[in-house]
Amino acid sequence: MKTIYKTIVAAIIGIFAINNLNAQKTSHELEVVNQLASQPAVVNMPVSQLLNAPGNEALRDFFFKPVKDKTVLKGKKIAVIAADGFEEIELLGPVWYFKQLGAQVDIVAPKFNPAPARYGLVYPEMSKTHIMAIQYLQPVGWIKFDKTADQINVNDYHAVFIPGGAWNPDNLRYDKDVIKFLQDFNKSGKLIAAICHAPVVLASADILKGRKLTGYWNIQVDLKNAGATVVDEPVVTDGNIVTSRHPIDVADFSRAVESWLVKH
Repeated sequence: MKTIYKTIVAAIIGIFAINNLNAQKTSHELEVVNQLASQPAVVNMPVSQLLNAPGNEALRDFFFKPVKDKTVLKGKKIAVIAADGFEEIELLGPVWYFKQLGAQVDIVAPKFNPAPARYGLVYPEMSKTHIMAIQYLQPVGWIKFDKTADQINVNDYHAVFIPGGAWNPDNLRYDKDVIKFLQDFNKSGKLIAAICHAPVVLASADILKGRKLTGYWNIQVDLKNAGATVVDEPVVTDGNIVTSRHPIDVADFSRAVESWLVKH
């Protein structure tokens, strides 16, 4: 009986020792994780703040003054190529305007291709059918895309435009379907428009040599390295390529796309 009692006591002591060791291990792991994390404060760019900022009166008018002729782009089909991390106003702003003018607009995204498990990424279920919007550095929501890049061809559209956002172009420029589509679209002579960081996708498609364009200030050296002549202007049209620098240029960018499609 004493032997059984001692065995039970030893087992209980062993369990407490293991639990204590696990608790120490967990405490250590939490301490390490806390040192690997930072305070969750993010700079963002709310649409209302952008439209009401001093100097952006023309941008505000662009959105709030009613469109006079809602048939200007009737019959035109435009593809918007975007991925996770697109700048919200740079996609939704032009899309709203082109639809106001009667155009049909499709949101096109790369085919869902999750990273290997060891990368530690967690994808929401909606990422299979939606892409994530950001306001500068802050993720703010998701929009549903209509097609994937492997499902479209040049004959489907009159124009294509790519919004910016620092992450979005980085996701696009590595996608083979996106790059092939842009190269074929460029060969057709149809309009390719890109704003903010998006021109780097055109650099990856190797279609900028000898072109004049603009882009977000931080990427202008990349555009020069791709063979382009870069100028610091709100919007630049060179042949079938229209480019702009920043969300503050959305109105000029959208009107330049409109003008090109009307003329052609």
